[in-house]
Amino acid sequence: MEDLSLQIDLLGSRLSEAENYLHIKDKHSQLADLEQSFSAPDFWDDQQRATRLSKQAADLKSDIIVYEEAVVLLDDATVANELAVSDGDEALAGEALEALAELGARIDALELASWFTNDLDHGDAIVSVNPGQGGLEAQDWAEMLFRMYTRYAEKHGWKVEVLDAPIGEVIGIDHATFIVSGHNTYGMLHAEQGVHRLVRISPTDVKQRRQTTFAGVEVLPVLPDDIEVEIRESDLRVDVYRSSGPGGQSVNTTDSAVRITHLPTNTVVTCQNEKSQLQNKEAAMKILRARLYEIEQAKREAELEELRGPRAEASWGNQIRNYVLYPYQLVKDVRTGVETGNVEAVLDGDLDQFIVAFLRMKAGAS
Repeated sequence: MEDLSLQIDLLGSRLSEAENYLHIKDKHSQLADLEQSFSAPDFWDDQQRATRLSKQAADLKSDIIVYEEAVVLLDDATVANELAVSDGDEALAGEALEALAELGARIDALELASWFTNDLDHGDAIVSVNPGQGGLEAQDWAEMLFRMYTRYAEKHGWKVEVLDAPIGEVIGIDHATFIVSGHNTYGMLHAEQGVHRLVRISPTDVKQRRQTTFAGVEVLPVLPDDIEVEIRESDLRVDVYRSSGPGGQSVNTTDSAVRITHLPTNTVVTCQNEKSQLQNKEAAMKILRARLYEIEQAKREAELEELRGPRAEASWGNQIRNYVLYPYQLVKDVRTGVETGNVEAVLDGDLDQFIVAFLRMKAGAS
């Protein structure tokens, strides 16, 4: 009968470290303070503040629950292992192994949460998928990626709100923009930003030739209300047009779709999936705020990079991940080297292996 004490001790040490670097005791105090404020009679008078504090409490509770569940698993594994060794019970040994496997996964999740050091990492994400080189094939590829990310969100229990996803002229979609809401969604999904390359037999080519196609993925944070982004009304051009996709009873019958152009930066955002023109404008402004914030951040980063010295620029051909469907089956992340032959699972939203590896590399974790 194998004694699992050494594995249990190692995972116990990792769990103790997680309690310290995640400041679990402090989070208990913060959560208690927030929950006390919820009982104030005027708490919901300021809806934006109340919503922000409610989400903050939910995030704190999520980290605490994962930690406390890990503590229970550690205790279960310890007791089961001790009984299995003393009694020679194979069933208890199996229970100890199962508890350790689940404990390892929970500790991995806690360590992952510790890598999100930016406050925006804990918030929601605006994801855009745009066809690149490859013509009609690229529109089909964009739709495949759109489905992949919605399936990934579903697996994590995140909410997806589609803002704009007009269908392509022949196949696929023209583009897609959607908001993903949940715990650490921006921190996780930001790892997907970049160019994605697909190699397969073209479904539209009668000669069945191999086709290489590209699509770009952009991930922006949903900015909290306390982050100010200056947008002057005089800098905006707002156009309305007939919506072309699903989104409500009024779609396709009224000019409810909205396109906003920020003239100084020539930044264009669209939204057409809400039922009214006002709702579409509000959603488009949310995306515009995020994009202008990213532009400003990029300017500051460029100024720092100029001081640091030149570096190679990323270009359209420098994809972050290759998806090969023919002549063999392989998905490989160019940045981390992580790969798998189970392409079908990846396209169905099995992305954690790539995202976690990239975040681990970025954080410099072992």
